[in-house]
Amino acid sequence: MSILVCGSMAYDNIMVFEDRFKNHILPEQIHILNVSFLVPELRRNFGGCAGNIAYNLTLLGSDPLIVATVGDDAGDYRKRLDEFGLSQEYVRHVPDTFTAQAFITTDTDDNQITAFHPGAMLFSHQNDVRTARGGRARLAIVAPDGREGMLRHAEGLAEIAVPFMFDPGQALPILSGEDLLHCLDLARYCTVNDYEARLMCDKTGQDLESLAAMVEAFVVTLGGEGSRIYAGGERIEVPAVPPAALVDPTGCGDAYRAGLLHGIEQEWGWLSCGRLASVMGSLKIGHRGGQNHCPGRAEIEAAFQTAFGENPWSG
Repeated sequence: MSILVCGSMAYDNIMVFEDRFKNHILPEQIHILNVSFLVPELRRNFGGCAGNIAYNLTLLGSDPLIVATVGDDAGDYRKRLDEFGLSQEYVRHVPDTFTAQAFITTDTDDNQITAFHPGAMLFSHQNDVRTARGGRARLAIVAPDGREGMLRHAEGLAEIAVPFMFDPGQALPILSGEDLLHCLDLARYCTVNDYEARLMCDKTGQDLESLAAMVEAFVVTLGGEGSRIYAGGERIEVPAVPPAALVDPTGCGDAYRAGLLHGIEQEWGWLSCGRLASVMGSLKIGHRGGQNHCPGRAEIEAAFQTAFGENPWSG
């Protein structure tokens, strides 16, 4: 049975400005800002929440099915999906659009200026999750995407009784408090980082405990301090796994979510699910981009064993 991964597919264009933004932006002239930055270094990575999560699930040995929309420029991404044996059955082409993409410029102080073009992502509602794999999927995630698509996917999954994880993430600014409560009411699980958790509370007018009570498990990631899982009336603390190197946090949250989904698929307890998620985030952060780490299953199991002294796959 497949894990449906609903969300964005995107190109991440990452540029490095070999100076400080503050040296070129005059505060007293901010009202007529007209600045150009020379960026001799440019990287183009495969990204998007659905693409990243599905990639990590493949590393774990799960069977993800991406539900996403792409534009006329998706040829390179489609070739990558073929390389990893990922089905494109529900990767819908939207003519006369670009695939979603981020343009990220970073200076020497690690400050960032980002522009994001949603492109085909705005048409994500054209996919119907109710028909994906004949409606036989056992698990799903609704990750950041176009607003209409996220709501449609949540409602469709609830209609066919497929339990899903709600991951509002970067889509929080376009989701109203009513939207968030509606999706939580339909979802079985929710995962956010600590900032997103506070923003959800502000937008819904609910405290964290009230939001957590709406789902079977509410997961809050805390960066280098690990994560916290509210489930069954308990608060489960999951430590972070120290990485071999701190290179790039891009896509760490998606790797974490893949670990959660794989653990749920394996019917593990929440502590083991959270531990695997921490392992996946740790392995990702040592590489640039969201899909350039490539540990085999044996390496993932070894990392879990080293960090926690057990191997849940052999239990």
